Amino acid sequence: MIKVIRNIYHIPELRKRILFTLGMIIVFRIGCNVPIPGVSSQALQDYFQETAKGTLLGLFNVFSGGALGRATVFALGIMPYISSSIIFQLLTTIVPRFEQMVKEGGEEGRRKIQRYTRYGTIALSTLQAFGITVWLSNPQNFSGREIVPMPGMSFTLMAVVTLVTGTAFLMWLGEQMTERGIGNGISLIIFFGIADRIPADVLTTWQRYSMMPRQEAKWFEISLLLGLMVATTAAVVLVTQAQRRIPVQRARVVRGRQVYSGSSSYLPLRVNQAGVLPIIFAQSLIMFPATIGQMVRLNAVMKIASYLSPGQVIYELLYMGLIVFFCYFYTAIIFNPVDVADNMKKYGSFIPGTRPGRSTAIYLDKVMTRITLPGAMFLAIIAVVPTIFMRLFNVTFYFGGTSLLILVGVALDTMKQIESHLQMRHYEGFLKKGKLRGRK
Repeated sequence: MIKVIRNIYHIPELRKRILFTLGMIIVFRIGCNVPIPGVSSQALQDYFQETAKGTLLGLFNVFSGGALGRATVFALGIMPYISSSIIFQLLTTIVPRFEQMVKEGGEEGRRKIQRYTRYGTIALSTLQAFGITVWLSNPQNFSGREIVPMPGMSFTLMAVVTLVTGTAFLMWLGEQMTERGIGNGISLIIFFGIADRIPADVLTTWQRYSMMPRQEAKWFEISLLLGLMVATTAAVVLVTQAQRRIPVQRARVVRGRQVYSGSSSYLPLRVNQAGVLPIIFAQSLIMFPATIGQMVRLNAVMKIASYLSPGQVIYELLYMGLIVFFCYFYTAIIFNPVDVADNMKKYGSFIPGTRPGRSTAIYLDKVMTRITLPGAMFLAIIAVVPTIFMRLFNVTFYFGGTSLLILVGVALDTMKQIESHLQMRHYEGFLKKGKLRGRK
Protein backbone atom coordinates (compact mmCIF):
# COMPACT_ATOMS: atom_id res chain seq x y z
CA MET A 1 0.00 0.00 0.00
CA ILE A 2 2.89 2.39 0.77
CA LYS A 3 4.30 1.68 -2.69
CA VAL A 4 0.91 2.43 -4.28
CA ILE A 5 0.71 5.78 -2.46
CA ARG A 6 4.24 6.60 -3.65
CA ASN A 7 3.24 5.77 -7.22
CA ILE A 8 0.20 8.03 -6.93
CA TYR A 9 2.47 10.88 -5.84
CA HIS A 10 4.69 10.33 -8.92
CA ILE A 11 1.77 10.85 -11.34
CA PRO A 12 1.09 14.63 -11.53
CA GLU A 13 -2.40 14.38 -13.03
CA LEU A 14 -3.59 11.77 -10.53
CA ARG A 15 -2.01 13.68 -7.64
CA LYS A 16 -3.80 16.89 -8.68
CA ARG A 17 -7.13 15.08 -8.99
CA ILE A 18 -6.86 13.52 -5.53
CA LEU A 19 -5.77 16.80 -3.90
CA PHE A 20 -8.63 18.65 -5.63
CA THR A 21 -11.11 16.04 -4.38
CA LEU A 22 -9.80 16.30 -0.82
CA GLY A 23 -10.02 20.10 -0.99
CA MET A 24 -13.65 19.95 -2.09
CA ILE A 25 -14.45 17.47 0.69
CA ILE A 26 -12.97 19.92 3.22
CA VAL A 27 -15.21 22.67 1.82
CA PHE A 28 -18.20 20.32 2.15
CA ARG A 29 -17.39 19.47 5.77
CA ILE A 30 -16.96 23.16 6.64
CA GLY A 31 -20.38 23.95 5.17
CA CYS A 32 -21.93 21.14 7.22
CA ASN A 33 -21.01 23.09 10.37
CA VAL A 34 -22.15 26.60 9.33
CA PRO A 35 -25.60 27.08 10.92
CA ILE A 36 -28.51 28.98 9.44
CA PRO A 37 -28.93 32.34 11.28
CA GLY A 38 -31.87 32.40 13.66
CA VAL A 39 -31.92 28.67 14.55
CA SER A 40 -31.04 27.13 17.92
CA SER A 41 -28.74 24.34 16.75
CA GLN A 42 -28.29 22.74 20.17
CA ALA A 43 -32.03 22.34 20.76
CA LEU A 44 -32.42 20.81 17.31
CA GLN A 45 -29.56 18.36 17.93
CA ASP A 46 -31.20 17.26 21.18
CA TYR A 47 -34.44 16.60 19.33
CA PHE A 48 -32.74 14.48 16.65
CA GLN A 49 -30.90 12.43 19.27
CA GLU A 50 -34.09 11.75 21.24
CA THR A 51 -36.92 11.57 18.71
CA ALA A 52 -35.91 11.61 15.03
CA LYS A 53 -34.40 8.12 14.91
CA GLY A 54 -36.43 5.74 12.76
CA THR A 55 -38.05 8.57 10.76
CA LEU A 56 -37.40 10.07 7.36
CA LEU A 57 -35.78 13.04 9.06
CA GLY A 58 -33.26 10.72 10.69
CA LEU A 59 -32.56 9.07 7.33
CA PHE A 60 -32.04 12.43 5.60
CA ASN A 61 -29.83 13.53 8.48
CA VAL A 62 -27.57 10.52 7.82
CA PHE A 63 -27.28 11.33 4.10
CA SER A 64 -26.56 15.01 4.82
CA GLY A 65 -23.70 14.14 7.19
CA GLY A 66 -25.60 15.41 10.22
CA ALA A 67 -26.17 18.83 8.61
CA LEU A 68 -29.96 18.60 8.93
CA GLY A 69 -29.71 17.85 12.66
CA ARG A 70 -27.56 20.98 13.08
CA ALA A 71 -29.65 23.16 10.69
CA THR A 72 -26.65 24.20 8.61
CA VAL A 73 -26.49 25.67 5.11
CA PHE A 74 -26.13 22.12 3.70
CA ALA A 75 -29.09 20.78 5.71
CA LEU A 76 -30.88 19.51 2.58
CA GLY A 77 -27.72 17.74 1.47
CA ILE A 78 -27.54 16.33 -2.03
CA MET A 79 -30.80 14.37 -1.76
CA PRO A 80 -32.85 16.79 -3.94
CA TYR A 81 -30.36 16.24 -6.76
CA ILE A 82 -30.50 12.47 -6.34
CA SER A 83 -34.31 12.54 -6.26
CA SER A 84 -34.41 14.67 -9.41
CA SER A 85 -31.93 12.32 -11.14
CA ILE A 86 -34.06 9.29 -10.28
CA ILE A 87 -37.23 11.02 -11.50
CA PHE A 88 -35.75 11.89 -14.90
CA GLN A 89 -34.13 8.46 -15.17
CA LEU A 90 -37.57 6.93 -14.74
CA LEU A 91 -39.05 9.41 -17.23
CA THR A 92 -36.55 8.34 -19.90
CA THR A 93 -38.01 4.83 -19.74
CA ILE A 94 -41.69 5.84 -19.43
CA VAL A 95 -42.14 9.03 -21.48
CA PRO A 96 -41.42 8.51 -25.22
CA ARG A 97 -40.20 12.10 -25.67
CA PHE A 98 -37.44 11.74 -23.07
CA GLU A 99 -36.55 8.26 -24.33
CA GLN A 100 -36.18 9.57 -27.89
CA MET A 101 -34.13 12.51 -26.60
CA VAL A 102 -31.60 10.14 -25.01
CA LYS A 103 -31.43 7.60 -27.86
CA GLU A 104 -31.36 9.95 -30.83
CA GLY A 105 -29.96 13.10 -29.27
CA GLY A 106 -26.63 11.57 -28.29
CA GLU A 107 -24.44 13.87 -26.20
CA GLU A 108 -26.77 16.83 -26.75
CA GLY A 109 -29.73 14.79 -25.50
CA ARG A 110 -27.85 13.82 -22.33
CA ARG A 111 -26.98 17.46 -21.74
CA LYS A 112 -30.65 18.41 -21.98
CA ILE A 113 -31.59 15.70 -19.46
CA GLN A 114 -28.83 16.99 -17.18
CA ARG A 115 -30.18 20.53 -17.52
CA TYR A 116 -33.70 19.37 -16.66
CA THR A 117 -32.26 17.49 -13.67
CA ARG A 118 -30.72 20.69 -12.35
CA TYR A 119 -33.99 22.58 -12.76
CA GLY A 120 -35.76 19.76 -10.94
CA THR A 121 -33.18 19.94 -8.15
CA ILE A 122 -33.87 23.64 -7.58
CA ALA A 123 -37.65 23.04 -7.60
CA LEU A 124 -37.46 20.11 -5.16
CA SER A 125 -35.01 21.87 -2.85
CA THR A 126 -37.24 24.98 -2.76
CA LEU A 127 -40.25 22.87 -1.82
CA GLN A 128 -38.31 20.93 0.82
CA ALA A 129 -36.66 24.06 2.22
CA PHE A 130 -40.04 25.76 2.67
CA GLY A 131 -41.46 22.67 4.40
CA ILE A 132 -38.47 22.38 6.75
CA THR A 133 -38.59 26.09 7.57
CA VAL A 134 -42.28 25.95 8.48
CA TRP A 135 -41.64 22.79 10.49
CA LEU A 136 -38.76 24.42 12.43
CA SER A 137 -40.84 27.51 13.20
CA ASN A 138 -43.55 25.56 15.09
CA PRO A 139 -42.54 24.69 18.70
CA GLN A 140 -45.33 22.08 18.93
CA ASN A 141 -43.31 19.84 16.58
CA PHE A 142 -40.50 19.72 19.15
CA SER A 143 -42.41 19.18 22.41
CA GLY A 144 -42.35 22.87 23.25
CA ARG A 145 -38.72 23.55 22.34
CA GLU A 146 -38.16 26.85 20.55
CA ILE A 147 -35.93 25.91 17.63
CA VAL A 148 -36.51 29.30 15.97
CA PRO A 149 -36.66 32.08 18.63
CA MET A 150 -37.93 34.70 16.14
CA PRO A 151 -40.09 33.02 13.43
CA GLY A 152 -41.74 35.03 10.71
CA MET A 153 -41.75 35.84 7.03
CA SER A 154 -38.23 37.28 7.08
CA PHE A 155 -36.80 34.14 8.68
CA THR A 156 -38.71 31.89 6.26
CA LEU A 157 -37.44 33.78 3.21
CA MET A 158 -33.85 33.87 4.47
CA ALA A 159 -33.84 30.18 5.44
CA VAL A 160 -35.35 29.03 2.12
CA VAL A 161 -32.83 31.04 0.09
CA THR A 162 -29.95 29.76 2.25
CA LEU A 163 -30.97 26.10 2.01
CA VAL A 164 -31.62 26.21 -1.75
CA THR A 165 -28.30 27.97 -2.33
CA GLY A 166 -26.54 25.34 -0.23
CA THR A 167 -28.04 22.51 -2.28
CA ALA A 168 -27.18 24.25 -5.57
CA PHE A 169 -23.61 24.74 -4.36
CA LEU A 170 -23.35 21.06 -3.37
CA MET A 171 -24.65 20.08 -6.81
CA TRP A 172 -21.98 22.24 -8.46
CA LEU A 173 -19.36 20.89 -6.04
CA GLY A 174 -20.21 17.29 -6.93
CA GLU A 175 -20.05 17.97 -10.66
CA GLN A 176 -16.67 19.68 -10.28
CA MET A 177 -15.34 16.71 -8.29
CA THR A 178 -16.52 14.31 -11.00
CA GLU A 179 -14.94 16.37 -13.79
CA ARG A 180 -11.69 17.54 -12.17
CA GLY A 181 -11.28 15.10 -9.27
CA ILE A 182 -11.31 11.35 -8.80
CA GLY A 183 -14.46 9.26 -8.42
CA ASN A 184 -18.10 10.30 -8.64
CA GLY A 185 -18.50 13.63 -6.85
CA ILE A 186 -22.12 13.16 -5.76
CA SER A 187 -21.38 9.71 -4.37
CA LEU A 188 -18.29 10.97 -2.52
CA ILE A 189 -20.34 13.71 -0.84
CA ILE A 190 -22.75 11.08 0.50
CA PHE A 191 -19.81 8.81 1.38
CA PHE A 192 -18.08 11.38 3.59
CA GLY A 193 -21.39 12.49 5.05
CA ILE A 194 -22.03 8.94 6.27
CA ALA A 195 -18.41 8.34 7.32
CA ASP A 196 -18.50 11.49 9.45
CA ARG A 197 -20.42 9.77 12.25
CA ILE A 198 -18.29 6.59 12.37
CA PRO A 199 -15.64 7.95 14.82
CA ALA A 200 -18.34 9.13 17.27
CA ASP A 201 -20.13 5.78 17.04
CA VAL A 202 -16.89 3.88 17.65
CA LEU A 203 -16.11 6.07 20.68
CA THR A 204 -19.61 5.59 22.12
CA THR A 205 -19.37 1.82 21.67
CA TRP A 206 -15.94 1.69 23.30
CA GLN A 207 -17.16 3.73 26.28
CA ARG A 208 -20.05 1.33 26.72
CA TYR A 209 -17.75 -1.72 26.71
CA SER A 210 -15.21 -0.06 29.00
CA MET A 211 -17.89 0.11 31.72
CA MET A 212 -18.45 -3.66 31.70
CA PRO A 213 -17.26 -5.27 34.98
CA ARG A 214 -16.07 -8.57 33.50
CA GLN A 215 -13.04 -8.20 31.25
CA GLU A 216 -13.43 -11.66 29.64
CA ALA A 217 -16.99 -10.95 28.53
CA LYS A 218 -15.99 -7.51 27.27
CA TRP A 219 -13.21 -8.76 24.99
CA PHE A 220 -15.31 -11.70 23.80
CA GLU A 221 -18.16 -9.39 22.71
CA ILE A 222 -15.73 -6.94 21.07
CA SER A 223 -14.07 -9.76 19.12
CA LEU A 224 -17.43 -11.18 18.08
CA LEU A 225 -18.69 -7.75 17.00
CA LEU A 226 -15.54 -7.07 14.94
CA GLY A 227 -15.80 -10.52 13.35
CA LEU A 228 -19.41 -9.93 12.33
CA MET A 229 -18.53 -6.50 10.91
CA VAL A 230 -15.69 -7.93 8.81
CA ALA A 231 -17.85 -10.82 7.57
CA THR A 232 -20.71 -8.45 6.69
CA THR A 233 -18.40 -6.09 4.80
CA ALA A 234 -16.82 -9.00 2.90
CA ALA A 235 -20.27 -10.29 1.93
CA VAL A 236 -21.32 -6.83 0.70
CA VAL A 237 -18.15 -6.54 -1.41
CA LEU A 238 -18.73 -10.03 -2.84
CA VAL A 239 -22.36 -9.40 -3.85
CA THR A 240 -21.60 -5.88 -5.12
CA GLN A 241 -18.98 -7.30 -7.48
CA ALA A 242 -20.88 -10.48 -8.38
CA GLN A 243 -21.80 -10.96 -12.04
CA ARG A 244 -23.40 -13.53 -14.29
CA ARG A 245 -21.35 -13.55 -17.48
CA ILE A 246 -23.36 -14.46 -20.57
CA PRO A 247 -21.06 -15.67 -23.41
CA VAL A 248 -21.47 -13.61 -26.59
CA GLN A 249 -20.11 -14.57 -30.01
CA ARG A 250 -19.60 -12.14 -32.88
CA ALA A 251 -20.50 -13.42 -36.34
CA ARG A 252 -17.80 -14.03 -38.95
CA VAL A 253 -17.16 -11.11 -41.30
CA VAL A 254 -16.46 -11.62 -45.04
CA ARG A 255 -14.45 -8.88 -46.74
CA GLY A 256 -13.66 -9.66 -50.37
CA ARG A 257 -12.00 -13.05 -50.44
CA GLN A 258 -10.97 -12.99 -46.79
CA VAL A 259 -13.06 -14.35 -43.95
CA TYR A 260 -12.44 -12.96 -40.47
CA SER A 261 -13.43 -15.22 -37.59
CA GLY A 262 -15.81 -13.75 -35.06
CA SER A 263 -14.54 -12.70 -31.67
CA SER A 264 -15.97 -13.94 -28.38
CA SER A 265 -16.73 -11.91 -25.29
CA TYR A 266 -19.32 -11.88 -22.54
CA LEU A 267 -22.27 -9.79 -21.38
CA PRO A 268 -21.95 -9.04 -17.63
CA LEU A 269 -25.24 -9.07 -15.70
CA ARG A 270 -24.83 -7.85 -12.14
CA VAL A 271 -26.50 -9.77 -9.34
CA ASN A 272 -27.27 -6.50 -7.58
CA GLN A 273 -28.33 -4.51 -10.63
CA ALA A 274 -30.38 -1.95 -8.68
CA GLY A 275 -27.62 -1.03 -6.22
CA VAL A 276 -28.66 0.67 -3.00
CA LEU A 277 -31.83 2.33 -4.36
CA PRO A 278 -34.26 -0.45 -3.30
CA ILE A 279 -33.25 0.03 0.35
CA ILE A 280 -33.62 3.81 0.06
CA PHE A 281 -37.07 3.49 -1.53
CA ALA A 282 -38.18 0.91 1.06
CA GLN A 283 -36.86 3.01 3.95
CA SER A 284 -38.55 6.15 2.69
CA LEU A 285 -41.89 4.35 2.32
CA ILE A 286 -41.85 2.43 5.60
CA MET A 287 -40.62 5.43 7.63
CA PHE A 288 -43.38 7.67 6.30
CA PRO A 289 -45.97 6.69 9.00
CA ALA A 290 -43.43 7.31 11.79
CA THR A 291 -42.57 10.72 10.31
CA ILE A 292 -46.24 11.70 10.03
CA GLY A 293 -46.82 10.45 13.58
CA GLN A 294 -44.10 12.75 14.91
CA MET A 295 -45.58 15.76 13.11
CA VAL A 296 -49.35 15.21 13.42
CA ARG A 297 -49.53 13.63 16.90
CA LEU A 298 -52.82 11.82 16.22
CA ASN A 299 -53.49 8.66 18.25
CA ALA A 300 -54.43 6.52 15.24
CA VAL A 301 -51.36 7.61 13.26
CA MET A 302 -49.05 7.18 16.26
CA LYS A 303 -50.43 3.67 16.88
CA ILE A 304 -49.70 2.67 13.29
CA ALA A 305 -46.25 4.24 13.63
CA SER A 306 -45.57 2.16 16.74
CA TYR A 307 -46.22 -1.07 14.80
CA LEU A 308 -44.00 0.18 11.98
CA SER A 309 -41.01 1.02 14.17
CA PRO A 310 -37.60 -0.73 13.92
CA GLY A 311 -37.48 -3.93 15.94
CA GLN A 312 -41.13 -4.87 15.43
CA VAL A 313 -41.82 -8.09 13.52
CA ILE A 314 -44.30 -6.38 11.16
CA TYR A 315 -41.76 -3.67 10.40
CA GLU A 316 -38.94 -6.11 9.61
CA LEU A 317 -41.09 -8.39 7.40
CA LEU A 318 -42.67 -5.50 5.52
CA TYR A 319 -39.28 -3.82 5.15
CA MET A 320 -37.71 -6.93 3.62
CA GLY A 321 -40.70 -7.48 1.33
CA LEU A 322 -40.51 -3.90 0.03
CA ILE A 323 -36.79 -4.28 -0.67
CA VAL A 324 -37.37 -7.41 -2.76
CA PHE A 325 -40.21 -5.67 -4.63
CA PHE A 326 -38.18 -2.54 -5.42
CA CYS A 327 -35.21 -4.69 -6.53
CA TYR A 328 -37.34 -6.27 -9.25
CA PHE A 329 -39.12 -3.00 -10.01
CA TYR A 330 -35.97 -0.92 -10.49
CA THR A 331 -34.12 -3.70 -12.34
CA ALA A 332 -37.04 -3.94 -14.79
CA ILE A 333 -36.76 -0.20 -15.40
CA ILE A 334 -33.01 0.12 -15.95
CA PHE A 335 -32.46 -3.20 -17.78
CA ASN A 336 -34.44 -3.67 -20.98
CA PRO A 337 -33.70 -7.11 -22.50
CA VAL A 338 -35.46 -6.18 -25.76
CA ASP A 339 -33.11 -3.21 -26.34
CA VAL A 340 -30.07 -5.33 -25.45
CA ALA A 341 -31.15 -8.08 -27.84
CA ASP A 342 -31.80 -5.56 -30.66
CA ASN A 343 -28.38 -3.96 -30.19
CA MET A 344 -26.69 -7.37 -30.25
CA LYS A 345 -28.51 -8.28 -33.45
CA LYS A 346 -27.64 -4.93 -35.03
CA TYR A 347 -23.90 -5.42 -34.44
CA GLY A 348 -23.88 -9.08 -35.48
CA SER A 349 -23.51 -10.59 -32.01
CA PHE A 350 -25.41 -13.54 -30.62
CA ILE A 351 -25.55 -15.86 -27.62
CA PRO A 352 -24.46 -19.40 -28.59
CA GLY A 353 -27.46 -21.72 -28.70
CA THR A 354 -30.00 -18.86 -28.76
CA ARG A 355 -31.61 -17.24 -31.81
CA PRO A 356 -30.98 -13.49 -32.21
CA GLY A 357 -33.89 -11.16 -31.55
CA ARG A 358 -36.94 -12.18 -29.54
CA SER A 359 -35.45 -15.47 -28.28
CA THR A 360 -32.40 -13.62 -26.97
CA ALA A 361 -34.61 -11.09 -25.18
CA ILE A 362 -36.61 -13.89 -23.52
CA TYR A 363 -33.41 -15.65 -22.46
CA LEU A 364 -31.89 -12.48 -20.98
CA ASP A 365 -35.11 -11.66 -19.14
CA LYS A 366 -35.22 -15.18 -17.69
CA VAL A 367 -31.59 -15.01 -16.52
CA MET A 368 -32.03 -11.52 -15.05
CA THR A 369 -35.15 -12.60 -13.16
CA ARG A 370 -33.31 -15.55 -11.63
CA ILE A 371 -30.14 -13.74 -10.55
CA THR A 372 -32.09 -10.78 -9.14
CA LEU A 373 -33.68 -12.97 -6.47
CA PRO A 374 -30.47 -13.79 -4.52
CA GLY A 375 -29.36 -10.17 -4.85
CA ALA A 376 -32.71 -8.94 -3.52
CA MET A 377 -32.68 -11.42 -0.63
CA PHE A 378 -29.15 -10.36 0.26
CA LEU A 379 -30.17 -6.68 0.31
CA ALA A 380 -33.12 -7.53 2.54
CA ILE A 381 -30.86 -9.37 5.00
CA ILE A 382 -28.22 -6.61 5.01
CA ALA A 383 -30.95 -4.03 5.67
CA VAL A 384 -31.91 -5.65 8.99
CA VAL A 385 -28.31 -6.30 10.10
CA PRO A 386 -28.09 -2.98 12.05
CA THR A 387 -31.12 -3.91 14.15
CA ILE A 388 -29.65 -7.35 14.88
CA PHE A 389 -26.31 -5.86 15.91
CA MET A 390 -27.92 -3.27 18.17
CA ARG A 391 -30.07 -5.92 19.87
CA LEU A 392 -27.35 -8.54 20.34
CA PHE A 393 -24.71 -6.20 21.69
CA ASN A 394 -26.88 -3.39 23.13
CA VAL A 395 -24.91 -0.71 21.32
CA THR A 396 -25.77 2.34 19.24
CA PHE A 397 -23.26 1.43 16.53
CA TYR A 398 -25.34 1.46 13.34
CA PHE A 399 -23.50 -0.81 10.92
CA GLY A 400 -25.03 -2.21 7.74
CA GLY A 401 -27.94 -1.45 5.48
CA THR A 402 -27.85 1.62 3.27
CA SER A 403 -24.76 3.10 4.89
CA LEU A 404 -22.59 0.02 4.38
CA LEU A 405 -23.70 -0.48 0.76
CA ILE A 406 -22.95 3.15 -0.10
CA LEU A 407 -19.57 3.10 1.66
CA VAL A 408 -18.49 -0.14 -0.06
CA GLY A 409 -19.83 0.83 -3.49
CA VAL A 410 -18.24 4.29 -3.53
CA ALA A 411 -14.92 2.98 -2.16
CA LEU A 412 -14.73 0.27 -4.84
CA ASP A 413 -15.61 2.71 -7.62
CA THR A 414 -12.95 5.21 -6.47
CA MET A 415 -10.34 2.46 -6.17
CA LYS A 416 -11.12 1.32 -9.72
CA GLN A 417 -10.57 4.83 -11.07
CA ILE A 418 -7.28 5.27 -9.21
CA GLU A 419 -6.14 1.83 -10.37
CA SER A 420 -6.99 2.63 -13.98
CA HIS A 421 -4.70 5.69 -13.81
CA LEU A 422 -1.92 3.56 -12.34
CA GLN A 423 -2.37 0.79 -14.92
CA MET A 424 -2.26 3.25 -17.84
CA ARG A 425 1.18 4.36 -16.69
CA HIS A 426 2.44 0.81 -16.08
CA TYR A 427 2.26 1.01 -12.30
CA GLU A 428 0.98 -1.73 -10.04
CA GLY A 429 -2.55 -1.33 -8.73
CA PHE A 430 -3.87 -1.88 -5.22
CA LEU A 431 -3.70 -5.66 -5.46
CA LYS A 432 -0.81 -7.76 -6.78
CA LYS A 433 -2.81 -10.98 -6.60
CA GLY A 434 -6.42 -11.07 -7.72
CA LYS A 435 -8.05 -8.08 -9.32
CA LEU A 436 -10.75 -5.52 -8.90
CA ARG A 437 -13.75 -6.14 -11.12
CA GLY A 438 -13.22 -4.38 -14.42
CA ARG A 439 -9.41 -4.75 -14.61
CA LYS A 440 -8.44 -6.57 -17.80
